[in-house]
Amino acid sequence: MRTALVAWDYPPAPSGLSTAAREIAESLAGAGADVTVFTLDRTGRERVGGVTVVGLALPPEGRLARLRLWGAIGHLAAPLAVRRAVLAEHARAPFAVVEATNWYAPALLLAGGRDLPLVTRSSTPAAFTRDGTPGLRDRLDGLAADRLERRQARGSAGLIANTQAHAEVIARAYGLAGRRPEAVIGLSLPPEIAAAARAAPYPDGAGPVRLLFVGRAEARKGFDALLDAVAILAGEQARGVLPPFALDLVGVPPGDLPADLSEAARSRIRARGRIDARGLAEAYTGAQVVLAPSRYESFGLVYQEALAYGRPVVACAEDASARAFVGVPGAGPLARAATGPDLAEALRPLLRDPALRSAYRARALEAAGRFDRASLGRETLALYRRAIAQAR
Repeated sequence: MRTALVAWDYPPAPSGLSTAAREIAESLAGAGADVTVFTLDRTGRERVGGVTVVGLALPPEGRLARLRLWGAIGHLAAPLAVRRAVLAEHARAPFAVVEATNWYAPALLLAGGRDLPLVTRSSTPAAFTRDGTPGLRDRLDGLAADRLERRQARGSAGLIANTQAHAEVIARAYGLAGRRPEAVIGLSLPPEIAAAARAAPYPDGAGPVRLLFVGRAEARKGFDALLDAVAILAGEQARGVLPPFALDLVGVPPGDLPADLSEAARSRIRARGRIDARGLAEAYTGAQVVLAPSRYESFGLVYQEALAYGRPVVACAEDASARAFVGVPGAGPLARAATGPDLAEALRPLLRDPALRSAYRARALEAAGRFDRASLGRETLALYRRAIAQAR
């Protein structure tokens, strides 16, 4: 089967969407599909990991790049570029199906086609990632993005979600009626990450307890609760109630730390910004506990990565994926809610007790490796075949 995959970015770009795109593409290639990835983060054409990667980055001087600068209507720039490139390639050698993320609807203008059916694999909707109270322009821009995502999902011949809970959230968010083939398919970890994780030793107890957060400084990730918890625990540690600790923030640049963050908390934090795959592996290897207090995750790759490294995970019971992947196997404590006091309460015993960290580590290792490329490729191709039949 010849398939196309539309992505916003692709490795080596360091993002969750990029990692997911590579896992989908290379799992399909491993299952025998001929895969072409169309990605908007580069130009050129190359062959990587058994997959053809076509760059669709918009030239800065081009009309679509200028269109992208406009509020609301600017969201059509990427779908126009995707449609033009995919259909041109399809005319030369037909694809059986095209898959895209729901995130800002990059394949919107391919939805509804019988000759080239579209499958949408749902990440977190853009609406779930907006923080604060936006101005009028940003509200209109957000409404446009939400409407485009909804139209792409409704025009898709098939839908994929990472968990059943996420499938139900997407159905409510987009008003989907369930008239198309759907599947719940978990994402795999890259083989090199899984191999490095298995070989990574656990740090000894010397020095401060080393904590790690991987994500963005946004409310959905529970970043506000994380900083509040660090401020609470830093105060306790300064009074000698807790042992020393240090927190690495991966994906968070120093400028994202709030100006009013207490000096006690700031002195225990290192904001590292975006780092490459090697740096991320070193960050996990050096960590004794991973903090992932997300309020919502469509899947939660950070949970899977932390479990693969055998790191205890402090997560939040508000997130269904955290309850499933961390809570059920007992791979770490769940804070009752994404608040500073609740997160501090969940983390405090781990800071004090090395034996408790070891117990959680053992259960994390037992829970690791739940998803692999073989199942990802096999189940995705099965959904593709159902979507193709539906479209025809």
